[in-house]
This record gives sequence, C-alpha cells and structure tokens, in this order.
Amino acid sequence: MAIWGGILKIAVLTSGGDAPGMNPAIRAVVRAGLNSGHEVYGVMDGYQGLVNGNFEKMTRKSVSEILQKGGTILGTARLPEFKELSVREQAVSNMKKLGIDCLVAIGGDGTYRGAQALTEMGFPVIGIPGTIDNDLAGTDYTIGFHTALNTIVDAIDKLRDTASSHQRCSLVETMGRDCGDLAVMAGLSCGAEFIITKDHPLDKPTLIEKLKVHKSEGRRNAIIVITENITNVHDLAEEITEKSGFACRATVLGYVQRGGSPTAQDRILAGRMGAYAIDLINRGITGVAIGEMNSKMIYLPFKEVLSMNNESTEELYQLVSKLQ
Repeated sequence: MAIWGGILKIAVLTSGGDAPGMNPAIRAVVRAGLNSGHEVYGVMDGYQGLVNGNFEKMTRKSVSEILQKGGTILGTARLPEFKELSVREQAVSNMKKLGIDCLVAIGGDGTYRGAQALTEMGFPVIGIPGTIDNDLAGTDYTIGFHTALNTIVDAIDKLRDTASSHQRCSLVETMGRDCGDLAVMAGLSCGAEFIITKDHPLDKPTLIEKLKVHKSEGRRNAIIVITENITNVHDLAEEITEKSGFACRATVLGYVQRGGSPTAQDRILAGRMGAYAIDLINRGITGVAIGEMNSKMIYLPFKEVLSMNNESTEELYQLVSKLQ
C-alpha cells in the first residue's frame, strides 16, 4: 500500500493464548506510536473486542508499570466465529467508525489467520508473534517462549530433586501444541534422559529397555520430557512403572507455563518488535508479520508465514541423540 502521512489512528490487540511479554509489546506499540505523533487505541479481549466495538484510547500512563507483568492488560479471547465474513465485516465497520487506520495484532497462529483475513478484506494489519509455543515461521523466537522455557526448567530441576530422593522416573509433559521446541530445549537444559516430541517420536520398547539399564547401573532417577498431544502421560507412567523397574510419576505442567513475569529476553524482544511495528506503519508497510532472525528484525507477508512450517532444527535433534 502507499505510504501515508499525518496523524494515524492505530489499534492494538492481543488474541489467542496469553504469553509472557505481551504487555511489553503493547507498551512498545503504544509509546512508539505516541512518539510518532499517532493516536493509539487498545482493543479489549482480542477480536471479540473488535466485533463488540470495545476500544480504549491509550496514553503513556496507560502502559506504565506493565513491563514486568505477565498476561495481557488488554485481555484476550478466542473467537472461532471470526472465520465468518459477516463477523469480520462488523469488526472492520467498528474500526472505520472510530477512524482506525491500522491494526497491530499480537498473538499466535490463530491471530495471524484472523489478521490475514482482514488483510484480504483490504484492512491494514501488522502481526507480532506472541505465543509460548514458538510455532510460528518467520522468526527465530516468539514472545513468551523463553519465559515459558525458564518456567519448565525450574519445574524439572525441582522434580529431579524429589525423583532422586525416591529413586523414581519423572515424566513431564510440556505445552507446545504440535511444536516440540519447549520440550527439546527444556530437556537439553535439564539433562533429561529422554525427550519425546512429534519429530522425535515415542519408542516405548527402547525407552523401557534403556530405563532398565539405568536402574541396573544404580541411577537414582530419570527424567523424561514429552510434548503435549503425543500420548496419555498417566497411562505411559503406569506402563513404565510396570515394565522398567522405576516407579514413574507423570506431571502435566499445563497453564503454569503461560504465567509469570516475562524474562529480560522476552521484554527486549517484545520492545523491539513493538517499535518495529510502528516503524513499518510509518513506512506504509502492512499485511505482514514481524520476526527476528539472526538478531535482526524482519517482516514477511502473513500468507507466506502461514504457509511455512516452523520445524525444530535438525541440529537440536542431533544434539539430543548425542547427549542421551
């Protein structure tokens, strides 16, 4: 689209699953936007807020003291109905009534699909990747990933203490949806004996045989990290207990992985991406998703990002094989 000039009205929303670092991203969009002379409006509760016309004009004070807060001050919601054209038309109509010139959408895969649909309707949108799963293409890391990773590492370190005390095997399920990055990096960081993901699949006979060897060697504990949507971890823990010689307990970390104060790394990443979004808007570039690759800010069209798979690197899995 052509470069525009003058004062713009920019809306910002967070959608889908919350992720630590969304607040710093909101803060960056608001303050960079105001510093560029624009008006910035927060949309409450994601795409639902667009449909309901729930906008709030933001000031510098609106985003004071939120850098360290987890979650999102704007709220978030899932809205499957946004796939319907009539629902999106209502959202666009509400933005046009307020005079909104551009939308900044912070979220994951579903958020990007909504943003792409709005783009195809001719409304300018910029996407910022906010999801703990790290499952979006076009960026090395998504906002929230490193905070969630640190939460998992802390939990596994504590579980190993009790597993060693009781001579147990601890089976830990992480989030990630279909992406194994959290499980792989947490497992490597904690020295897990086994890491199981969609790309590094479960081989129960081999797993149980290796656990038998560990037990015979006198090891007092074993850690297995597995990403969600692979198997029922409680059933697997029972089978391991029956066949391996190790008493096994399953721990599903669940939503605790999404909470907490964002790490410095996520705060800086969010700040860079939020400011870059305003820079792109000032240059008249929309219909794109922001990413960081090799420590540099980049952008790609939504359609391209959504058509690519963000697979874990083969190098990581080779490292897993060498260290287990």
